[in-house]
Amino acid sequence: MKKVLVVKGGFSSEREVSLVGGAKIAEALRTKGYNVVEHDLINGKAFCEVLKQEEPDAVFNALHGNWGEDGEIQGFLDVLQIPYTHSSMKASLLGMNKVLTKEIAQKNNIKTADYEVLTFKEFIEKGTRIKIPYVIKPSSDGSSVGVFIVQSKEDEKKISYDNQDIELLVEEYIPGREITVAVIGGRACCVTELKPKTDFYDYKAKYTNGVTEHVLPADLPEQVSKKAMDYALRIHQVLGCNMVSRSDFRYNDKDGVVFLEINTNPGMTPLSLVPEQAKYIGISYEDLCAMLVENAKCRKIGSL
Repeated sequence: MKKVLVVKGGFSSEREVSLVGGAKIAEALRTKGYNVVEHDLINGKAFCEVLKQEEPDAVFNALHGNWGEDGEIQGFLDVLQIPYTHSSMKASLLGMNKVLTKEIAQKNNIKTADYEVLTFKEFIEKGTRIKIPYVIKPSSDGSSVGVFIVQSKEDEKKISYDNQDIELLVEEYIPGREITVAVIGGRACCVTELKPKTDFYDYKAKYTNGVTEHVLPADLPEQVSKKAMDYALRIHQVLGCNMVSRSDFRYNDKDGVVFLEINTNPGMTPLSLVPEQAKYIGISYEDLCAMLVENAKCRKIGSL
C-alpha cells in the first residue's frame, strides 16, 4: 500500500482553501486504498520531521499560492528525492509568474492582452502607459489576490498595496466572457464559462458557494472552444506541466480568445473547476486524485 503525505494549509493567503481541498483529497485517496497522512504546513521544521518519520512514497501537494505552487516546495522535495504531485519546480515557477507566462505564451502564438510591468512605487510616481480600462495585479500571486479592475480615474485612487516594491502586471482589460479550460493527462477537457454575480471572478467568486454560475460546456461556437482548448494544451506543454493545469481566458467577438493565466496547481475544493471538468469527461474526483499520485515525480539527481 502506497503511503501518501497530503500537505495542506501553508503560509499564503489561500491557506483556508488549501485546508478544505487537502481534507477532500485525503478522504478521496483513502477510498482508493492509499495509506494517507495529512500535514498542515505551519513551519518547515515540523514538515521535515513528518517527512523523516513517515517516509512517504509520494507527497500530494494541496498547497496554493506562494510557497505552495511557485516552485519553493517543489525544489525542496526535489533535493530530498521525494516524488510529488503536479508540476515541477521550473513549470511551477514559470506558471506562477504571470509576466513570464505571458512572454512564453506570446512566443508560442498564444494571444494575450497588451501589458506593462512596474513596481507599485513606479505606478504611484508615473502611472502606466496602458489606457483605461485596465487590470492591475501582482505578477506572482494566486487566486485573483490583489486584483483591481480600473474603469475610471476614480478607480485608480483605490489601488493599494502594502509593499511599494511589489512587482505589478498592468494589463489591458479585455471585455467579454470569462472561460476556463482544464488539461488532465495531456488532454484538454472542455470549456467552462464562468458567470460571477460579483463584478469579476475574484477570490470570493471562486470560493463562495452560489456566487458564480459554471456553464459546462460553455455555449460557444465550436471554433472558439477549439481555440481555447488548443491554447490551454499548448501552454501546458510548453511550460512542461505534469498531469494537470487550468488556463483562464477572456472571449469576445472582436478580440477572440485571449489567454490570461495558467494555474499549475488548481483547486480541489467542492467548488473547484478541474474536478468538475474531470467529471464531465468521465474521471471521478477519487480517480483524479489517484492519477495525480500515480504520476507523482521529482527531479532526479544528476539530471539536467
